[in-house]
Amino acid sequence: MRRIGTIYAGLTLTVLMICAGCAKQPKPGEPLAGLTAGERALFERGRAQFATVFTPETGLGPVFNSDACAECHEDPAVGGRGDEVEVHVAAFLPEIPFCDPLVHKGGIVIQQKVTPALNAALRIDKEPQPPEATAIAHRTTPDILGFGLLDAIPDTAILALADPDDRNHDGIYGRPNRFFDGRLGRFGRKALVPTLNEFNAGAYVFEQGITSPAVPTEESVGGQPVPEGVDPVAEPEINQEALDLTNAFLRFLAPPASQKLSAEGKRGQKAFSEIGCAGCHLPVLTTGDSPVKALRYKKVAAYTDLLLHDMGQELADICLGQASPSEFRTEPLMGLRFSKESAGEGEPSFLHDGRARTIEDAIRMHGGEGAASRDKFAALSETDRTSLLKFLESL
Repeated sequence: MRRIGTIYAGLTLTVLMICAGCAKQPKPGEPLAGLTAGERALFERGRAQFATVFTPETGLGPVFNSDACAECHEDPAVGGRGDEVEVHVAAFLPEIPFCDPLVHKGGIVIQQKVTPALNAALRIDKEPQPPEATAIAHRTTPDILGFGLLDAIPDTAILALADPDDRNHDGIYGRPNRFFDGRLGRFGRKALVPTLNEFNAGAYVFEQGITSPAVPTEESVGGQPVPEGVDPVAEPEINQEALDLTNAFLRFLAPPASQKLSAEGKRGQKAFSEIGCAGCHLPVLTTGDSPVKALRYKKVAAYTDLLLHDMGQELADICLGQASPSEFRTEPLMGLRFSKESAGEGEPSFLHDGRARTIEDAIRMHGGEGAASRDKFAALSETDRTSLLKFLESL
């Protein structure tokens, strides 16, 4: 059934791409089409909140990675990708089995900057990495364009794609990750976080050290309490309105529109499906019911199934939730071209940790469940490989 659904989704996507020229598509950083005037106003206010630069006097830190949401999500527009690389840790105990995110030791995110006050108090310039970690992971900053649509995909639609026992014998064992309370996850490279609101609230405290009503306590410093007098702003450091505006901005942020395919790109699209890439990078997902008309029953060319897949030991790093070190959520490919287009100021990077410098490198580094498609890609003629890459560069 999954294979039939994939073929149908691919045909649906072709229709979508043909119709892409029928109406003006939002540019990167612009809101979804069809918002009400009130929703559009919330989007604009949320954009301003997203761009807010924090200081220690307004709540920044005392450990942090950046001083503004927009600092890490900026290319090719606010909400896009960034050039930052984070450090994450966890301890995997396979004999139990158990994954410890090392929250009691400052994990899972190890912040790379500290405020002057914390530096003066502890003589450190970044948070220390816990010795208990069994693995250290690096994470590039993805674009978050269209995340409101991913948030609106029903849980039932994601679970219907799961095939942990490979009942259809296609070599793909997609399975869901779940949050610590059992809810279905979908956000993050390991698909741990269930909702966009939680993703945003977590990012405020993990990336900027900004507490909110949703996460009202500061991160520790390598497992130690924040020294007295170092953090001058009372918790929570932003109010619910600021958090709601941030949520509105990301919920209403339009996905990147795919570029019109050339004849060569269309051949590449066909090859993408034929060698099995669409088995995980599902071309189209459909949102469910929503009070927001612009999010209701919309097709989104996300190129993901939002499930975990084993990518092989060469890419393995940390565990998280129910995800083993070698399991990762299928990365959405919408907006993939921005990683290549934005390389004018530095080298492009692909995969979760940026180790691949080209899209082709990233394909060739697929292991585990991606190995069969990787090998079929390598076996394509040079013409067909080039066509497939041209297709991916259009997304």
